[in-house]
Amino acid sequence: MAETVGDYMLRRLREWGVEQVFGYPGDGINGLVASFGKADNRPRFVQARHEEMAAFQAVGFAKFSGTVGVCAATSGPGAVHLLNGLYDAKLDHVPVVALVGQTARSAVGGGYQQELDLKALYKDVASEYLVEVTVPEQLPNALDRAIRTAESRRCPTALIIPADVQELEYSPPGHEFKHVPSSPPGSVRAVVTPPEDELADAATVLNAGNRVAILAGQGARNAAEELARVAELTGAGVAKALLGKDVLSDDLPYVTGSIGLLGTRPSYELMRDCDTLLIVGSNLPYSQFLPEYGQARAVQIDLDGGMIGMRYPAEVTLVGESKATLRALLPLLERKTDRSWQEGVQRSVARWWDTLRDQAMLDADPVNPMRVVHELSERVPTDAIVTADSGSSTNWYARNLRMRGRMRGSLSGTLATMGPAVPYAVGAKFAHPDRPVIALAGDGAMQMNGMAELLTIARYRPQWSDQRLVVCVFHNQDLNQVTWELRAMGGAPKFEESQSLPEVSYADIARAVGLEAITVTDPGEVGPAWDRALAADRPVVLDVHCDPEVPPIPPHATYEQVKSTTEALLKGDPNAWHVLVQGAKTKAREVLSGS
Repeated sequence: MAETVGDYMLRRLREWGVEQVFGYPGDGINGLVASFGKADNRPRFVQARHEEMAAFQAVGFAKFSGTVGVCAATSGPGAVHLLNGLYDAKLDHVPVVALVGQTARSAVGGGYQQELDLKALYKDVASEYLVEVTVPEQLPNALDRAIRTAESRRCPTALIIPADVQELEYSPPGHEFKHVPSSPPGSVRAVVTPPEDELADAATVLNAGNRVAILAGQGARNAAEELARVAELTGAGVAKALLGKDVLSDDLPYVTGSIGLLGTRPSYELMRDCDTLLIVGSNLPYSQFLPEYGQARAVQIDLDGGMIGMRYPAEVTLVGESKATLRALLPLLERKTDRSWQEGVQRSVARWWDTLRDQAMLDADPVNPMRVVHELSERVPTDAIVTADSGSSTNWYARNLRMRGRMRGSLSGTLATMGPAVPYAVGAKFAHPDRPVIALAGDGAMQMNGMAELLTIARYRPQWSDQRLVVCVFHNQDLNQVTWELRAMGGAPKFEESQSLPEVSYADIARAVGLEAITVTDPGEVGPAWDRALAADRPVVLDVHCDPEVPPIPPHATYEQVKSTTEALLKGDPNAWHVLVQGAKTKAREVLSGS
């Protein structure tokens, strides 16, 4: 039987080492689906419940494997559904390749069913590389370039393949005019280091500083050892952007934790009081949480020159790969003899962890959501992968979860879309089937799409050597983050019609699809529930009934934010008194600890 374009595409993906394609079928990719069948499902077709979830799964796989994720969808609506996940990849700089079907060439332009202008639709999200394959000879170069571009530029790319082209007999490009060849799959990684004079200039700035702060982002993930050595030499404290939460262990006493809206007080104080700033692999958008302009001399390291100087005026900019650049910089740094700055940072960090513990143990009705992550942090395996959703639960992931050992964690950092925690977890399990994975999701995200993806977990769990995948639902019947944003930023009370969620038992739904489930309604049950879930031999849903009025108050809350919240409560918020009580108790623990 002759090899088709679809057959060749899968063969080429195997040569690139792609082991799974996350997708959902449809007649726009029938030729490709048929090829999966002929190839004995190699690479594996992982069927999500929705194309958006397939894209999120590919993003999660790419984030935790460090290699390209691949997703596939049919023409028209399937292509539209992929977009949110692909924008998540674009904004978080994640390599994903989308394989998208299109109406047969003979019907294009005729207003045929499910025909969309996919080039116009995808020209922004796949701006680095987007091509429509119209003849078989075009395929090798197009597919190879899509993968190489995604990996080298850390971005999503897309191939549009009309349905009839997928079924054509494959023929390779010839050595002739207007044919373009391609090279065999191979590494696209380059180790880039700045010139010696620029490294010397950076060292001069860092050596002159008395109060050095480091901001580490996801671009520093492969440079943990070098980053720690720089901190030890310069006597620095290290704050982490949310996407870089897993870059350095929180057991290091000078690591101040997350920075920004969901950040910690030590990180806020670190940036407020420093005189020198080193930014490594971060494009944190909230520049108001960095030092005042002119307060600190700054050095920035980033592999992408387009990211240099975007958030803070840097005196020295080093375009290079983080690990290699820090290694070249280290011999030029002088060890500071005055350790008072770093010792102060360490004291602040120690007090902060005590504060978080005390806040997590405060009574609530029924369960304090901070305690959910606090108890997890006390017992999480050191090789676990943790995914988080967008919502109030993200605050507790950002602040209360201590990263240590080989732990990894991520979330939709820049797009901040709802719904990726569970599909990210599925992608993580395919990236590391031998490691436990934990998804932290609010009930809004679960009702949006997480419940459906429990079916995907139930279906594929036999393929994972370690079947531990815990989905923890913060069950508070409220779109909680938006409720708090209305109060704190808009001065508006909670609007029940938009904010309240239908009541449902996530535990019952989990049991119905064949998963284990635990319902928690008492604070004393939280720790034992985590013990049981993390010891299980199968996926578990933890349905924790939480108090929606425990405030995600940032430790650097402004007067205006507090004033707006108070005004909102006075305007008739349905839970005003309970909100005031919980807020007062939570803030009091912080004040008492700080004193």
